[in-house]
Amino acid sequence: MAKVKTTFFCQNCGTSFAKWQGQCTACKEWNTIAEEVIQKAEKVSWKVSETNSKRVSKSQKVKDISTTSEARLNTKNNELNRVLGGGIVPGSLTLLGGEPGIGKSTLMLQIALQLPYKTLYVSGEESAQQIKMRAERIHPDSENCYILTETKTQNIFSQIAELNPDILVIDSIQTLHTDYIESSPGSISQIRETTTELIKFAKETHTPVILIGHITKDGNIAGPKILEHMVDTVLQFEGDRNHVYRILRSQKNRFGSTNELGIYEMQGNGLREVSNPSEILISKNEEDLSGTAISATLEGMRPLMIEIQALVSTAVYGTPQRSATGYNAKRLNMLLAVLEKRAGFKLGAKDVFLNVTGGITVDDPAIDLAVIAAVLSSNIDISIDKSMCFAAEIGLAGEVRPVTRVDQRITEAEKLGFKSIVISKYCKIPKNNYQINIIKVAKVHDVVKHLFG
Repeated sequence: MAKVKTTFFCQNCGTSFAKWQGQCTACKEWNTIAEEVIQKAEKVSWKVSETNSKRVSKSQKVKDISTTSEARLNTKNNELNRVLGGGIVPGSLTLLGGEPGIGKSTLMLQIALQLPYKTLYVSGEESAQQIKMRAERIHPDSENCYILTETKTQNIFSQIAELNPDILVIDSIQTLHTDYIESSPGSISQIRETTTELIKFAKETHTPVILIGHITKDGNIAGPKILEHMVDTVLQFEGDRNHVYRILRSQKNRFGSTNELGIYEMQGNGLREVSNPSEILISKNEEDLSGTAISATLEGMRPLMIEIQALVSTAVYGTPQRSATGYNAKRLNMLLAVLEKRAGFKLGAKDVFLNVTGGITVDDPAIDLAVIAAVLSSNIDISIDKSMCFAAEIGLAGEVRPVTRVDQRITEAEKLGFKSIVISKYCKIPKNNYQINIIKVAKVHDVVKHLFG
């Protein structure tokens, strides 16, 4: 038996210490340092073989390295393919995080059941019978998905050697443990060691591995921060458990863009892909209501039409309230100051509430014009034509500034049946054969005059 060494780790950031102390010097958190017992032992590779033990990496010239990339694995899920950048890269590690009950396991089980490749789904949280009950609702006749309920990595790798799967799914990384570390599952050292073993397996066999990870109460992925550095892709599954829509974002992607967005609808038989997000972001109310405006925004390469709702009312207390949901509150204050200074609207003594429907958060400055239109509509209680949308940024001088890729925004608005779109006068449009009416404005005054006369 090798010598046992005791080390102290911060459970918040993963910093190690030689002895216990009350506050972590790295993240400044109190009472997060815990003792973990680490056994120094001779580690065996994930697969004991003569080839692996004798293989030595050799240096190569840059010009001699082959650039022929392997074809990505199609997940048969367009939303996941878009977020990943076209599919799963062989030999990659993908980490999926999200709140409890948001649908992480459902999404990964649904992918595993629909994949045309041999897939091993390893669960350390549910029994095989529980997984079977969910699988019957999602895709009962799958022949390529194998279920393994195990938490010990050595046993998992022995099953992998027998089955030789094309894709490995781990649910979840916090439940795994290895014999080489004596600390409990979910600890800093266990997460780091088990992830290292899975990385070695993925890179040596070119087998993609998908890890499901828990998150802390602050919304960060539980475990050491190095976990997110070790993997190739970090995905975040967002949404409200009280609503049916879920959003899949990429926070890190070594093989694609991090600006893409995937939207799902939770149903009884699994997660439905939402190919047209505008159907959930725009309300179907047929009444003419003041304080609403439609904006053409972009999430990665995908154009979206979102609805902006505003409510302006007389302040009950001395200090007016400024509240924004799904939008930057500081930018809202800036736009209100522009309306007060440049357009002459007295909003300083009124409460202003702003909401982006659909539960998403938008950082695109192109929705500035729609925000101003919604605020003014609510202030004077006059509705805006539902067939009109907006796409422009507002400057501090009250000018309407152009935005990027305006042609995609116009095309999306035209495709969804909008009759007119308001953009900046200085936008350069590559073609002029649009069926939609394009209204160009230069100042906030022009917008007010066009909307309300």
